[in-house]
Amino acid sequence: MNGSIRGRRVRTAGVAVALLVAATAGCTVTTASGSGAAAPSAEAKGASLTIGLANQQESVTFPAAIAKGAKDRAAKLGVKLIDLDSQGDQAKQASQVQDLVAQKVSGILLVPLSPGPAQALVDQADTAGIPVGTVHGYVGADRQADDPYQKLRFVLDENELGAGATAGQMALKALPSGGQVAVIAGAPGFVENTTRVTRFKAALAKAGAGKYKIVATQPGNWTKQDGQSACQNILAASPKVGLFYAISDDMAVGCASAVKSAGSHARIIGVGGSKSGIAAIKSGAVYGTVCDKPYDEGAMAVQMMHDTLTGKLTGPAKTTFYDTPGITSANVSTCTPQW
Repeated sequence: MNGSIRGRRVRTAGVAVALLVAATAGCTVTTASGSGAAAPSAEAKGASLTIGLANQQESVTFPAAIAKGAKDRAAKLGVKLIDLDSQGDQAKQASQVQDLVAQKVSGILLVPLSPGPAQALVDQADTAGIPVGTVHGYVGADRQADDPYQKLRFVLDENELGAGATAGQMALKALPSGGQVAVIAGAPGFVENTTRVTRFKAALAKAGAGKYKIVATQPGNWTKQDGQSACQNILAASPKVGLFYAISDDMAVGCASAVKSAGSHARIIGVGGSKSGIAAIKSGAVYGTVCDKPYDEGAMAVQMMHDTLTGKLTGPAKTTFYDTPGITSANVSTCTPQW
């Protein structure tokens, strides 16, 4: 996993479930209030709160920025934050959630590695009466943003479908006369390969039959190197491609190298608002991106859990998206990279 990967939202989770069972075997918890709208505890009403952050992999810049935002907001609120890094290991994340439950933390923020196994973790915390909110991901296989798992208290995430729609609108401006388009997907198996592309394609189709033609889709495996290779291969077969949509900034930056080497004038759009993506927009190598804000996301997550624990945030689980605007050279100063 590298810095461009924002989530391991893989739908196939059989192996991970087996690891989860092994990691949590023998765990005994005390049944408590569950996911109902229980009144805040005496601890929540008055004194110290302890929130556990079960994160993905903090050697990766995006979840690391989530953790930094969470820590800073916790400090401002006077909340103790226990930051646990699963290092990309599903079994380790299961064990860490088990530890947080055993410590009887006030609430848990889960940055799920995979939606299927994450549901079992939420079930475990819910049985112990510990509220859980998810950040930067979903819980439950095949669940969508408008259908959050109801044992959660909230979901906070980037709008992946919205990112595709934003990229699609940028594509219409980048290539107004129409032409050939290519898509650089992430690694096989990631749900973002669908969510970030669906409304992008819809925007092109809405512009008129035949005006835009997607001539190739290749995986860039979330890396600059593979993004470059994918674009090189596509340009060799289809030198008239006028626009590449790479679903992460790292792949977009790699694609820019391929476009330059081929002497192509193709425009490139990425997703992420990362340091490398914003720098590429400023240099003119990349046309645009979608500005994600993981630091802000981490801070918002702690605030939402604090509000849950103090009775300010109530009701059934729902999904909250933070603002992720489209960025080009015209407004690049408005996206300060957070990862």
